[in-house]
Amino acid sequence: MYAPAAARKVLAAAGIRDEYVFPTPVVLTAQPMLLGYYRLLLGRPQKSFYGVAQDGFSLFKSMEERGILNAKQQAGLGDLCYALGRSLENLVVEISPSITQSDIDQLPLMTLGSQVQGGNNNAIGRQATQDVFTSILSLIPEESILSKTATMVEFQNRAGRTMRVALASDPDVQVTEQNANPPPQHLYKLAIEIKGGTDRSNAHNRAGEAEKSHQKAKQQGCPEFWTIIATRGVNVANLKTESPTTNHFFNSAEVLAMSGPEWELFVGRLKSTFGIQ
Repeated sequence: MYAPAAARKVLAAAGIRDEYVFPTPVVLTAQPMLLGYYRLLLGRPQKSFYGVAQDGFSLFKSMEERGILNAKQQAGLGDLCYALGRSLENLVVEISPSITQSDIDQLPLMTLGSQVQGGNNNAIGRQATQDVFTSILSLIPEESILSKTATMVEFQNRAGRTMRVALASDPDVQVTEQNANPPPQHLYKLAIEIKGGTDRSNAHNRAGEAEKSHQKAKQQGCPEFWTIIATRGVNVANLKTESPTTNHFFNSAEVLAMSGPEWELFVGRLKSTFGIQ
């Protein structure tokens, strides 16, 4: 019912047990978390597998993550296994007739590897953002600081205005200035997006992501937009087409190293924005 006969014939010829490829309700009832194995076998990351509402797979997410199987999930296991079986049949057909047990063993690992890489990229991005934020704070005179936390610092500039630099999620760093008239409000001065990846082939995607954040900041009244991104071996003019809102691109390698002409340019413009030159 769940494993098409043609595909089972291919597996039998290769000495591969059917349940290694095709899920069945009895297997998933015994061990709900095995749904993750079949998902990886299909090469589907969690986000796309469970994140598309019309696919209907989101109902079963807790099976993989927590080993939970509730009554509603139990009732839908037959449909789930049937749907997965049709896709896995295509996988078997594509690999046949040379399919081996080694293929089945390694397919989930290949997908898992891409997920780990994605998580690693996120970690790199978070660290780059934190490092740039730390570099920015190093430019603010200690005696001018009014208050400070792990994600925000307020200081008084040379004109006596209160400035705030804060870590945020969208964009990564926000610079605001408190107006002089009551009630006090922080007016947007600068949005900085930080992209820590160095893969040149993906530079345009990173610039496109920065553009989305800058557009949000623009809607909130921000007048200035900077993007810190790896520019070595990349045509900055092309990056500009992906993020036309960006006023200035700065080389992430130099900003993170706090050295080089790009860093010096970054420092000069930032101090001018802060009003501390």
